[in-house]
Amino acid sequence: MYKNVLNQYTIGAILLFSSCFAANAQTITEKSPIIYADADLKSDNRSDHPPSDTIKVQKPAIADTTWKPVRRLWGYAFGDYYYNAHADASNRGAETNYNGVPTYRNAFQFRRIYLGYDYEINKKFSVELLLASEPAANTNLSPGTSISNGDNLADNKMSFYIKLINLRWKGIWNGTDFIIGNQWTPGWPLLTEKIWGYRFIDKTVADVHRNNPWDFGAGLQGTFDPATKNFGYDVLIGNNTSSSLLSATNANTGFYKAFYGDVYAKFFNQTLIFDLYADYMKTAPTTATVGGQARNMVKGFVAYTTPKITFGVEAYTQKIANGVTDGATKTSVNANVEAISIYSHGAIYKDKLGFFARYDSYNPDNDFNSGDVYTVNTNLPAYSPFTKEHFVSAGLDFTPAKNIHFAPNIWFIQYKDQRAPSTTGYLPDSHVLVYRLTFFYIFGK
Repeated sequence: MYKNVLNQYTIGAILLFSSCFAANAQTITEKSPIIYADADLKSDNRSDHPPSDTIKVQKPAIADTTWKPVRRLWGYAFGDYYYNAHADASNRGAETNYNGVPTYRNAFQFRRIYLGYDYEINKKFSVELLLASEPAANTNLSPGTSISNGDNLADNKMSFYIKLINLRWKGIWNGTDFIIGNQWTPGWPLLTEKIWGYRFIDKTVADVHRNNPWDFGAGLQGTFDPATKNFGYDVLIGNNTSSSLLSATNANTGFYKAFYGDVYAKFFNQTLIFDLYADYMKTAPTTATVGGQARNMVKGFVAYTTPKITFGVEAYTQKIANGVTDGATKTSVNANVEAISIYSHGAIYKDKLGFFARYDSYNPDNDFNSGDVYTVNTNLPAYSPFTKEHFVSAGLDFTPAKNIHFAPNIWFIQYKDQRAPSTTGYLPDSHVLVYRLTFFYIFGK
């Protein structure tokens, strides 16, 4: 019995010793196939770290940080406190903000309010939405309607309208984007207006005279050298309606399109810029006796631009087919418009104080015969072949903080009738002179 008990204790001790030895051997042997659940947290300097070929590590997925989607709500606004020191008694200049504003009127006024939203769907597609309110200083009701001038409601309260809404397909091929919807035209918003830099003072010369800065259509915007982006182009086919909707019974709806094209080149580290633009748009005849209606513009632009000083020259010629009827010959004839704009702006004191100055000359018809009587055929808005215009604007730009501007300036335009004083309808020379304190601020971008 004693021997049996002794044998049982001996066997138990042997088993216990063997299990302890085996456990200890498992933690120190270099050949042991151990799997650490948290191996990525262990130090590489630990003496008990097993060989790398024996560790199975679940690596975390690496997030793509090279692209961050844009979700941006932004806007800007500009306006003035203005004092109209002299008005044109004949009320010319329907394209301008001060048409119909009486002498000595003074007021605070917004001229533009933008509210935009940019949304990137993914790396290839993005959406642009822009709401605009661009009221005119003259808020009288339009003749025969209940709708106010400018972008105001019938009760003259400011309102937004949809100016842009488009889808951009980025890199449809190397260096080129495809855009469909309401979008900027190639004429000036994409390049020349940016170099002028003072849209809050006034539009570019072509924009003043009511050519389309935006339209509903399909376009391509691209560069010939995607790496440096010194040479590029913009083309667009549009409805020639801007943001307006035309009735299905309108003669221009669905029958005619506007074609826009622009090429540009930038040299010397993008300080010297050349731009060439052209468009063509056919429209329905105004009457059965008038021939085919169409117009096309060719515009050139050159600028030298640096952070310290910018000089720019923009000039265009525009042919308006059968634009007027000559009372002497009783036939429809073409009107040939010519315009030139010369400007400069730059820094006076660091980025806090700058200056700007601009001169425009506009001739609505360089083939005009001063002794003839003309009637207007074209449906180009506000076009008149009778009056030459000379425009001057100059002022200072005080920038107390980034994206905030206060700009005291003068706004002057002279009207000169091309008709002989003895011709029916002749109007004496006159001008509009406005003193302004302009303000401009940007938010959200």
